[in-house]
Amino acid sequence: MASFDDIDLPALLAGGKRDWDRFVAAAAPVIHAVARRVVAAHGVSADEAVDVAQDVFVRLCADDRRLLRAYDPARSSMSTWLAVVARSCAVDHLRRRRQAHTPLDDVPESATAIEDRHVERLNIPAGLLTERQALILHLLYDREMDVAEVAAFLKVDAQTVRSTHHKAMLRLREHFRIEA
Repeated sequence: MASFDDIDLPALLAGGKRDWDRFVAAAAPVIHAVARRVVAAHGVSADEAVDVAQDVFVRLCADDRRLLRAYDPARSSMSTWLAVVARSCAVDHLRRRRQAHTPLDDVPESATAIEDRHVERLNIPAGLLTERQALILHLLYDREMDVAEVAAFLKVDAQTVRSTHHKAMLRLREHFRIEA
């Protein structure tokens, strides 16, 4: 059985096949054990652990071995670090698995359309907000502009837009809290 002591990290990072094979032989038992444990804890078939292990090795190789280059032997042992990476990959895999996989073309258009009848309009009393606050809320919410667009439109700093928005929201919250 291969050990992490046999791993030449600089050679591994350089991309040597023999070094990669030694690394895989040493890392696979740790990665598979963590993957099996996480998958089993979530009541998912043990077959998923193989997919998780594959995800771990893909991540370790991706972007010119960027993740593997992040390993710092001064902070942890290689096996501990790999266990953390494997657990993270397993959790990510389980999250992706939980997401709905219905193709958008199979979803009826009526289910994806936003209907204005569901949007409730607030009845804001005149004089509650300043003209600038009302204008900024209108641009942000009714015209669906982002802060940068509103700032450019009004020829003001983006922080001014954020600050004015914040003050307007405080006034609205206070008003509707009292009314309730």
